[in-house]
Amino acid sequence: MKGSLQNFLRAGICLALWPILAFGASSDAQQNLEDCKAGREGCDRSKLSQQELDAVDAASHLRNLTNCWSGFDSCDRSKLTEREATALAVADHQRNVSNCNDGMSSCDKSKLTSSEAREIAVAEHRLNLAACKDGVSDCDHSKLTPAEGEEVNVTMRELNVTNCRMATGNCDHSQLTPAEAKDVAAAEHDRNVQNCENGWDGCEHSKLSPAEARQTNLAELQRNLSACQSGEETCDFSKLTAAETKTLAETEHKRNYVACLKGQGYCDPSRLTVDEKHSVQAQSH
Repeated sequence: MKGSLQNFLRAGICLALWPILAFGASSDAQQNLEDCKAGREGCDRSKLSQQELDAVDAASHLRNLTNCWSGFDSCDRSKLTEREATALAVADHQRNVSNCNDGMSSCDKSKLTSSEAREIAVAEHRLNLAACKDGVSDCDHSKLTPAEGEEVNVTMRELNVTNCRMATGNCDHSQLTPAEAKDVAAAEHDRNVQNCENGWDGCEHSKLSPAEARQTNLAELQRNLSACQSGEETCDFSKLTAAETKTLAETEHKRNYVACLKGQGYCDPSRLTVDEKHSVQAQSH
């Protein structure tokens, strides 16, 4: 009776553990299948069914094909089908042509056809000519024709004149002709006058004529008056005339009275006249 009971308990324990053991085995098999599909070292192909082996081989082929299209070193072209190898060769050739057109270091000109090589040579010449005209550092003057070299020189001289006149970019005054130097000097003088009249940086009062200095002084006084009228911190009361000081004081007195009367804005009652105080008191009542 005791032996029968022990056998019964063992059987019950096995039945209870069977789902857990079965799930563990299933989980391990699934993990092994995923490892094989991903090409991981933990893959054990001996544990795969034929259907799973076929799925793993398909995944491996697709991964290799992706590596080949991406240009990775892990690509094994020997494992590609004839159609895949042809499509990849076409794409590689077109990518190389594009790299050569863009002037990339990965360009392999030895793989270009004669027609493609001529077209790219024309494109490279055109890009070099544009770089020379723009004053870019990678310009190679040795690759220009005599006519192009003269064209570039003209363009660079014009660019230098523009830079000097506008005070932008690189300006070389030594490259200017007498007429250009005179034109540039006039532009620099006009720019200085404008800077002074508007109170901008770059003003040199010493370069103004007497008439321009007077006009600049009037403009500065007018800006100061506006700043004082607007209550700006740049206001310099010492530069106001007696009339301007009087007008400004009257304006400020009126503003203060209105503020006190309406109860809006800053009000200083001590600055009100007796009549204004009465009006404010009457208004408050």
